[in-house]
Amino acid sequence: MQNQMQNVLALALDNVDSLRAIAGLIEQTKPFIGVYKIGLEQFTRFGPPVVDEVRKSGARIFLDLKFHDIPNTVAKAVTSACALGVQYLTIHTQGGSEMMRAAANAAANFREKGGQPPKIIGVTILTSISQEMLNNELNIGTPVIDQVRHLAGLAAASGLDGIVCSAADLPAIKPSLPSAFEIITPGIRLPENSADDQKRIASPRDALKSGATLLVIGRPITAAADPAKAAESFFRAIT
Repeated sequence: MQNQMQNVLALALDNVDSLRAIAGLIEQTKPFIGVYKIGLEQFTRFGPPVVDEVRKSGARIFLDLKFHDIPNTVAKAVTSACALGVQYLTIHTQGGSEMMRAAANAAANFREKGGQPPKIIGVTILTSISQEMLNNELNIGTPVIDQVRHLAGLAAASGLDGIVCSAADLPAIKPSLPSAFEIITPGIRLPENSADDQKRIASPRDALKSGATLLVIGRPITAAADPAKAAESFFRAIT
């Protein structure tokens, strides 16, 4: 049985090239990890069977597909994802309020019909996007934190259940968010870990102190020589 602290940690199942390897990774890390994140790479490669692989372990499922399309398409995609029996599902907040409301309404309709929909989580600014990229490449002239605050507010007003954002942005935005909001933070690293392509990272304790409810770890565990030992290190860092 999972304990509360296990459910604070989510392992991103990236960079693994077979369902058998995914099953092995889950088996090694499940004493310390309560949530497994399935992203674009693995869902594109394996489809719904990868969801079943996580479900067999008894862990929670985070389907991180970051839907971003016209409202009707996103609503239908959310309904399809609801049928997979996952606990978290992401959409991009930059799709706008109408799109986010369509996603939230699709989940609510699924619940009204007796189903258990996932929490709909809005992605604000990816942790790979720096201030320079936001201003010069995306042509958004505001500071990152102001853009994150704006998108988080839209997510809450549109009926979403939470957001994804950098732990570095949390102190400035959490006071304005609903108390029950899920706050998922990627870019989690221990001092000995490489930042890889993440521009804004945080330690597990700092992220939780700032108000995060779910910490996403990827390569520091999946690329480790001993994934079980690496997962334990993150677990020990928050217990």
